[in-house]
Amino acid sequence: MQYPRAFSHIGITVPDLDKAVKFYKETLGWYLIMEPTEVKEEKDTAIGQMCIDVFGEGWGSFRIAHLSTSDKIGVELFEFKHNEQPQAEFNPYKTGVFHFCVQDPDVEGLAKKIVENGGKQRMPIREYYPGEKPYRMVYMEDPFGNILEIYSHSYELHYAAGAYQHENK
Repeated sequence: MQYPRAFSHIGITVPDLDKAVKFYKETLGWYLIMEPTEVKEEKDTAIGQMCIDVFGEGWGSFRIAHLSTSDKIGVELFEFKHNEQPQAEFNPYKTGVFHFCVQDPDVEGLAKKIVENGGKQRMPIREYYPGEKPYRMVYMEDPFGNILEIYSHSYELHYAAGAYQHENK
């Protein structure tokens, strides 16, 4: 039987875990559900063995924190010793996660807050149905180079009316 699965969490690698926790808590209002913790490479615990399974051997240790959004989506933040920060490369054409999106009816206010806390606004705020519906969006960047989008309304409302076909009528 085919049915849609619920979204559980996303993992985001950052160069400074403490700074990232502060940014996401204070800027997006996410809840901290597990303080920053060091995970060491070892085979004596379930988490140690799981991490070896995922990352292979030789990573030594890393730091991790867990946050949650208001709608129960988990956010794992990872800080690795050998972190490689991209050279301000914005390339949505490469396979992989391109961005994540948050919802806030005050798109302008949240965009301003992100910029005030070290992020960037990548484009002007745009309307999907100018003059008809108040659905707005903008692409932003967190202080670590991760792309995030802000929607004013739910994903379903933005696309249910056929946002792309709407302009071609």
